[in-house]
Amino acid sequence: MAGLITVEDPDDPRLHDYTGLTDVELRRRREPAEGLFIAEGEKVIRRAGEAGYAMRSMLLTPKWADVMRDVIDRAEAPVYVVEPALAEKVTGYHVHRGALASMQRTPLPTAADVLRGVGTMPSSAPRETAVRRVAVFEDLVDHANLGAAFRNAAALGVDAVLLTPRCADPLYRRAVKVSMGAVFHVPWTRLTSWPQDAGIFREHGFVTAALCLDENSITLEELAARWYEKLVLMLGTEGDGLSADALRSADEWVRIPMSGGVDSLNVAAASAVAFYATRP
Repeated sequence: MAGLITVEDPDDPRLHDYTGLTDVELRRRREPAEGLFIAEGEKVIRRAGEAGYAMRSMLLTPKWADVMRDVIDRAEAPVYVVEPALAEKVTGYHVHRGALASMQRTPLPTAADVLRGVGTMPSSAPRETAVRRVAVFEDLVDHANLGAAFRNAAALGVDAVLLTPRCADPLYRRAVKVSMGAVFHVPWTRLTSWPQDAGIFREHGFVTAALCLDENSITLEELAARWYEKLVLMLGTEGDGLSADALRSADEWVRIPMSGGVDSLNVAAASAVAFYATRP
């Protein structure tokens, strides 16, 4: 097949984008700085391309060359073919899906553009779309939780996601994989000075609801019954929840009623419940 480049040396500099994929701290530093992210598996690679992200290169084991033929034919990027053992040496793990692609990041939009729905994804046209439901995640550092939360957002009517500065990277390989590519289709960006910039929500006509366990909070059912046209749902860290400053910035405090002696849900599970209950 034309366009395929066989590589037999794990130290080949052309494979630089794929080295050390299991070193989380290294990849957190490298990927944003080098303007790339890694898409793993056929479906995720296809979804990244469909979302408008440009491909830098692709790394395949031989049996995936035919499966990915149409992607290869469209890609204006080198496609490296390696044996499974060499792929493992390069990446640091057994690449059982057999297909990786290095994709080009795009500049993050401003929070104001996200809230206005202005062309915030690589394939977005420069026009405004209605944004009525927004999720804010504060200091969510677990990539699997973040990926699951993005998948929930895509499935349950959330129009955009905003992340505080310390949140994990949605385009990190594990977050992308857990989200099944939903991170490519839900507009998102990072806030720059949280929670000082929480005032931007009121400027754009949103009511903010903070999920917390405080006894003075209303129930999720009560929030849903009030039916705010434009609503921001704020969720906090896996362990401590939202910070005191974030809670003070919110218009409403909201809890998910619990039973069976359980006091709280995993943040990804809580997001699914809240997104479903308040969907437009």
